[in-house]
Amino acid sequence: MDLFLEKDDDPRTLAFVAERNRLSEESLATPEMQADAEALQAMMERQDRLIVPTRRGNWLFDFNRSRENPLGVLRRLPATQAPRADAPWETVFDLDAFCARDGKRWIFGGSVTCPFEPTRVLLRLSDGGSDLTRFLEFDLEAKQVVDGGFDTPAVRAQASWLSRDEILYFGSIDTFSATQSGWPRVGRRLRRGEEPAKADIMFEAASTDVTGYGFVIDPALGGHEGPETQQFRVFMENHEIGKLSLNIENGDGIPRRLPLPQEIGFDINHSHILWLAKTDEQVPSGSLVLQALTPFGDQPLGTERRILVEPAPGRAVHHFSLLRNFAVYSVDDRLSPSLYVLDLTRADAEPQRISLPEGIEALYFTPLYADLHLGDDTLSVIGSGFLKPPTRYTLSLSDEARRPVSTPPVLVAEDTSPAFFDAEGMTSHLLEATSEDGTKVPYHLVLPKTWTEGELPVLIYGYGGFAASLAPHYSGTTGRFLEQGGAYAQAYIRGGSELGPQWHTPVKRHGRHKAYEDFVAIARDLVKRGYSKPSRIACTGGSNGGLLTGVMLTRYPDDFGAVWCRVPVLDMTRFHKFPAGRAWMDEYGNPDDEADRTYLLSYSPLHQIKPASEQAYPPIYIESSSNDDRVHPSHARRFTLRLEDAGHTPLFHEYGSGGHGGAGNSAEMARRTAMGYSFLRKTIMMP
Repeated sequence: MDLFLEKDDDPRTLAFVAERNRLSEESLATPEMQADAEALQAMMERQDRLIVPTRRGNWLFDFNRSRENPLGVLRRLPATQAPRADAPWETVFDLDAFCARDGKRWIFGGSVTCPFEPTRVLLRLSDGGSDLTRFLEFDLEAKQVVDGGFDTPAVRAQASWLSRDEILYFGSIDTFSATQSGWPRVGRRLRRGEEPAKADIMFEAASTDVTGYGFVIDPALGGHEGPETQQFRVFMENHEIGKLSLNIENGDGIPRRLPLPQEIGFDINHSHILWLAKTDEQVPSGSLVLQALTPFGDQPLGTERRILVEPAPGRAVHHFSLLRNFAVYSVDDRLSPSLYVLDLTRADAEPQRISLPEGIEALYFTPLYADLHLGDDTLSVIGSGFLKPPTRYTLSLSDEARRPVSTPPVLVAEDTSPAFFDAEGMTSHLLEATSEDGTKVPYHLVLPKTWTEGELPVLIYGYGGFAASLAPHYSGTTGRFLEQGGAYAQAYIRGGSELGPQWHTPVKRHGRHKAYEDFVAIARDLVKRGYSKPSRIACTGGSNGGLLTGVMLTRYPDDFGAVWCRVPVLDMTRFHKFPAGRAWMDEYGNPDDEADRTYLLSYSPLHQIKPASEQAYPPIYIESSSNDDRVHPSHARRFTLRLEDAGHTPLFHEYGSGGHGGAGNSAEMARRTAMGYSFLRKTIMMP
């Protein structure tokens, strides 16, 4: 049996990993790989990049990596100055120096701003890139860790501020405080110097939920006037991934559940909730709905609903947010984006469409201010495309008196990223493949400057699960591959929500095979259109996308010339044996249920391996991380061993840090990608 590979400290596991790492280094650590790694590292450390700042008080903040600080520094700039790369930024927190003093590797994951005292934040520090999070109180004005301040243990955790001296802390500090998936379920009122286990409990999600969390909304902090300006608390119970219940507690200690469907996305402010329906339970799936809040009554949700976006084929709402006085949302129609704003202070206001510059394939937006209670309704909007470097625009929705503007708002261009690669002569195309059941599946194909018909090396990336949406993005890492003559395809297969919630639901549980049929249809479409041939097509993906690539290897081996499988889920009968995996059963099914297990076994890559004497597989490179606490690295280890036992010759590399997301310093992240590119160079890039 190979189950010893589930034990990280077993000498046999350590020996297995060390030997396979040695073999992959011998194969992939070439001079060309090193050149790629150095180029990618230099790209990550460029000091002329586009900056999207966050404002607190009179300062703009940015987190920056450099050759001197590969883990990064938090820095600030007076808000009166333009946040450009050549501005006189001042270091506030040096993570590299902190780690050297602390004797431990921490990865910066952002910060939680105290709205009651914006110079205070909770630094969110990940243990080596894992899901274990430490919250550390930091004084931005004094530029130092607060002596005697909040410093929580490194566990799966969430935190928000209750007051200047208290935080609402959800931490999986023990079995009582954690759900069966290992995420936190108990919310506590934590005071400085207090042990989390001894803090007063404010809210409990069920142990069978995935997680719980909460936060405070304080209308008075935002300058809102009225008789009811006291704070109220919002608690969320995440029953399954994508299913939740929202509760409001107005200070009387009684959480009141909002009568909303469980399958929604949402945002909330002092006066409204904006929610996206993912089923037809109350409104048609795909509707974006605005409702008033009445947090101090027995019924905390108004009964009047306003549908801002009606569902339509190919339409999807991906980004939406409630500011102090505005609702903001973007709508994609067959992957073409548009942006809207709605004034919440006027009952008769209609949504206004914001004009977008030409050539934007994708956009996202983020509030300028670090907390809903601070500042005004100013947004940073970032527009980009596969070959179009991102530009940061300002969208000002309030005047200096913090009142909504009376004239239609417009985007004001502020700064544009430098080009990370030479895109002259490259092109981006939105195409469609036809899946086995006749469904039209969109994908983007980005072509290099020159290529030979029928011989184009193509790397197809996909995910296809958990309603996660992919979007066109500008990437110097992808550009490096394009410059070397490869093409990049991004697959919008079912399982995501690129075309709306209905793009996800047919693929859940016993519909999973449809995602795999969609993906291979794209590979075959590239051949049909004359771009490439199977031996020149590689696929890649991570996590659920790693499962996707594992299925491509075992189910469709003749359609690919290489498979790059990253931090993968591969054993569909044991994924739930690890705590985090228990949260995935709504998506995949329950391996302990006979019908589900039979279906899971029909595509589980670990169980679908055929002997080399029966089926040749394309070359495969499997990468994982020793401290991945979301998808255990034993999936990758056991799959590698099973392939070897069946007579195949996979390449495998397990990195010592980085966690599920591959985080690390710039050199580590660059080398990880360069190893994958070296694999592609030895397979689909070879003549």
